[in-house]
Amino acid sequence: MDVSNPSKIAVNPSKIALIDMDGTLVDYDAAMEKALAEIACPTEPKDSGDQPWMKARRRLIKKQPGFWRNLPPIPAGFVVLNEIRKVGFEINILTKGPFSTTTAWTEKVEWCRVYLPHVPVTITEDKGLVYGRVLFDDWPPYVVRWLQWRPRGLVVMLRQPWNEGFDHPNVVKVDHRHNLGPDLGSLIPLLEKAYHR
Repeated sequence: MDVSNPSKIAVNPSKIALIDMDGTLVDYDAAMEKALAEIACPTEPKDSGDQPWMKARRRLIKKQPGFWRNLPPIPAGFVVLNEIRKVGFEINILTKGPFSTTTAWTEKVEWCRVYLPHVPVTITEDKGLVYGRVLFDDWPPYVVRWLQWRPRGLVVMLRQPWNEGFDHPNVVKVDHRHNLGPDLGSLIPLLEKAYHR
């Protein structure tokens, strides 16, 4: 099957896998840390992340032209995406549009046109409203909201510091900081089961 051009694929609309961007395919956190380090004062405390002035800096960085468009990819996220695609799922990007940074909406699509040129993109403020059999996402609140309406849905999650303590029977975590092999070996049968149910 030629997956490079979606017009050649017979699409089954019930076999959709939704793929998140930030923290899953895109390394937002690394880019934000780098941008913050470039404007940091040498004497400011290292644990100032929740201070109002630090939040203002993050907002300013996110509004800079090109910030979202130039975010680096997470290679392990693409490995997992390709495994999901190999099982046969139709791939759809599903990303949250920042409420106060609407330029990010355009730049996220531009990023996808470079890295995933033939994949449809849905930008939403509520991921729970979007249909799919599989969700590949890293953020627990979005996962819980999505599963609220899809009790049989399967969630694949890259293990990240912010989801370390999160567990759910429908969630399988993939540890991208080490060898992906063992995690992929247990993930593929679950993807196949979700595809064929």
